[in-house]
Amino acid sequence: MRTNVNLLFYLKKPKNYQSGPMPVYLRFTVDGKRSEATTGRVCEPSRWNNKAGRLTGTKEDVRALNNYLDGLQSKAFDCHRIMTLHDELITAETLRNKFIGKADRVRTITAVFADHNQKMQNLVGQEFEKSTLQRYETCLMHIKDFMQWQFNVSDLPVTKISFSFLNDFEYYLRSIRKCGNNSAIKYIKNFGKIVRICLGNGWLTVDPYLNYKPKTSKVNRIALTKDELKALSEKEMPMERLKLVKDIFLFSCYTGLAYVDVSKLKRSEVLRGIDGESWIYTNRKKTIRYPASPCFLPHSKLWNDTTKTRNVNAMTGYCRY
Repeated sequence: MRTNVNLLFYLKKPKNYQSGPMPVYLRFTVDGKRSEATTGRVCEPSRWNNKAGRLTGTKEDVRALNNYLDGLQSKAFDCHRIMTLHDELITAETLRNKFIGKADRVRTITAVFADHNQKMQNLVGQEFEKSTLQRYETCLMHIKDFMQWQFNVSDLPVTKISFSFLNDFEYYLRSIRKCGNNSAIKYIKNFGKIVRICLGNGWLTVDPYLNYKPKTSKVNRIALTKDELKALSEKEMPMERLKLVKDIFLFSCYTGLAYVDVSKLKRSEVLRGIDGESWIYTNRKKTIRYPASPCFLPHSKLWNDTTKTRNVNAMTGYCRY
């Protein structure tokens, strides 16, 4: 990225300055933003040429100091050239840090992603579900494998995330990992959260998702017919465990609740409605809504048999009374 860089040597007046030599500073100006560094030299104000940014005179000490400042100027321009070649972010602050040898912390994709996952893990049960954490951990695994496959490295600076990086990652998911369209796009969207973290912190200056427009495919979900549900309900299962599985599945079909919602359902959430029928009042885990669902199996052993209810809760890892 093209930047306008200007360098200026000047005398900086110390606090409570009265008279005598003043320290010589080098000012870096990049696109209107300034930063400065000391040169480690001092000069009498009467011998300083503000316009030239150098000492006035031809004596040996004057030439020595001017040559020293010329060397610093060359070093500063060399730092700018190296940063440009390596496609580094160039600001007045980063250029100054490069000049004085202060290394900026290199933000890498794996480190930022792992930090995000660690914070999410600490909030599991409060703001996030365990399944959400697992999805991001799987995405991190795919990112690591992709960088090894594409670049033969275990990690990369976040500045290397670009539009082509996303396209290559999508190709990797589809061709090497054999992910379907929707699965591949879901992982790329998960990675988008990491990119937004980098953009928000200023570690990335250009959003690689700006022109990236993935499209999910519509999934046709096939529902069971009334006859199929009846045949399933009349089917005799040879094992008690399979009978419980059948009851839970039928209960989900008739109420519209997902398995994760059935697994956390409590007896206190099955109430009598104004129509005299049983209704379910519970928070949906995924949508965080509080809908009322008709309980179409009021005589199901799933709820009328206390022993069975305890077994269901044990199968799902819960015991709710």
